[in-house]
Amino acid sequence: MDWQILVTFLVLIGVIGSLTFLRAGADTILMGGLTILVITGVVPAKAAVAGFANEGLIAVAFLFVVSEGIRQTGGFAFAGQQLLGRPKSLTGAQSRVMLPSAVLSAFLNNTPVVAMMMPIISDWAKKMRISVSHLMLPLSYSAILGGLCTLVGTSTTLVVDGLLQGQNNHSGLSMFEIAKVGFPIMIVGLIYLLIFSRWLLPERKPAITPMDDPREYTVEMVVEPGCPLIGKTIEQAGLRHLPGMYLMEIDRHGDVIAAVSSNERLAANDQLVFVGVVESVIDLQKIPGLKPATDQLFKLSGPRSDRCLIEAVVSDSFRFINMSIRTAKFRSNYNAAVIAVARNGQRINKKIGDIELQRGDTLLIEAHPSFIDQQRNSREFFLVSQVEDSTPPRHERAWIARSILLAMILMVAVGNVKMMVAAMVAAALMTATRCCSATEAKRSIDWGVLITIAAGLGIGNAMDSSGADDAIASAFAGVAGNSPLIMLAILSFTTLVFTNLITAKATATLIFPIAIAAAYSLKVDIMPFVITVMISSAACFATPIGYQTNLMVFGPGGYKYGDYLRIGGPLTLIVWILTVIIVPLAWPFHP
Repeated sequence: MDWQILVTFLVLIGVIGSLTFLRAGADTILMGGLTILVITGVVPAKAAVAGFANEGLIAVAFLFVVSEGIRQTGGFAFAGQQLLGRPKSLTGAQSRVMLPSAVLSAFLNNTPVVAMMMPIISDWAKKMRISVSHLMLPLSYSAILGGLCTLVGTSTTLVVDGLLQGQNNHSGLSMFEIAKVGFPIMIVGLIYLLIFSRWLLPERKPAITPMDDPREYTVEMVVEPGCPLIGKTIEQAGLRHLPGMYLMEIDRHGDVIAAVSSNERLAANDQLVFVGVVESVIDLQKIPGLKPATDQLFKLSGPRSDRCLIEAVVSDSFRFINMSIRTAKFRSNYNAAVIAVARNGQRINKKIGDIELQRGDTLLIEAHPSFIDQQRNSREFFLVSQVEDSTPPRHERAWIARSILLAMILMVAVGNVKMMVAAMVAAALMTATRCCSATEAKRSIDWGVLITIAAGLGIGNAMDSSGADDAIASAFAGVAGNSPLIMLAILSFTTLVFTNLITAKATATLIFPIAIAAAYSLKVDIMPFVITVMISSAACFATPIGYQTNLMVFGPGGYKYGDYLRIGGPLTLIVWILTVIIVPLAWPFHP
């Protein structure tokens, strides 16, 4: 055996073992493996870093920005709550979670889709009194299944498409080409989950329960003209069963409606008084047309999108003790607006401006993040900390973000524009129209994911240049007996195993050159094997570590490792069987 092949095999075994058993990040491990291959001269430095110029990788980077624009504008958050509605059974609840996430994931990257839907579903589950463990894993699985239907559904498919374009100037895949196999897999997978998840998924509480916060704030929200809640009852608007919060009263043009009925209809300029925990205050701000009632909020300098929520505790040295917020001119003195007050678990039945501040009061303040630096060491406040993910969404730009996303999809699907170009244009428009700022756009890019992809591509190049891919393909061919169908089945099974043990993107970049070598050794078209790698590497269900969305729901769903294998193992076998059956029919083994 050539020494270069031996070194490549040793590095490959080391990388796979490290990804399986060590806690280090996939980007660190793959870059370490690539570094060894460069130092030993197995792969030239130019070929090693060529992955950073891969079109699929660049498209993934810009898609992070597109998804951030959707998230910052709340493009789907409120619509998601309305779409979920009030199902009458667990199966109905799961179907309302899985179908929208599958559809969204076909056109957006899986990770931001799950990130956007997790808080929506968590709150909704509390309202419906459904265990989140029955919903979180189906959310992740349905997002993965939906991502198999289009080229842009997951970064894994984009990476493989980028690799394909490097094969003899191949033009790559069209937007919906993989739907020939991805759509049937999605349908069968969703049916399997709906039928069996009620028995295979446990009923557990999440590892972290954010609503355990004992601080109860009193907050007023005003229904603005044009708010989509106008004319709806409290029940229809979803304000009756808010997690950790309840509607105490409505002030309608000076008339106070206490003990609000579920059938009470909302009107423009209604002032709604809520009592609840800080997480629910954040959720209220995400409803378009519902804003804090204090007029001080709109007199602050700078747009709301530049502000965040901050918690501050009034100290003994506070200069306005026993004075009302209005009399103290809080906004003028601190360039911040108090939107809610918590006081030792007591309910404060006063308008925000009329509340007289006392020692120990916890204030929920909307201000520029600079307020934290200014007041952190101040004697007037004991504690000053920013509330995570509390920047008010840019609801007025939601229609722009949705239009940009639709235009990007049409550019690829109808206009025959390359995915990288369409993603670049969409990302530029997101920042130009201020759906997200340039800072938010840069922060949204997951550089670890990009480094993982690029390093994996570099190791793939090393396998090609050393001949390791041909050696592995020859070993597979010996088992397959020169049968393309058996070879495809072995390749799919191997890919499915590795994608659950390491990561989807690493598996795709490592197995791709083996698939190409296998096709050449059998003297058949490469497409059946390329599609097999694309689908199999993206279908990670049996472990939480193989795919990011599976790991994201692990804690919030209160899952254990065995839960993934119990429900994801059969789903993996379904994907394997359908792939082996459908791929040769849609892409025949032509010479």
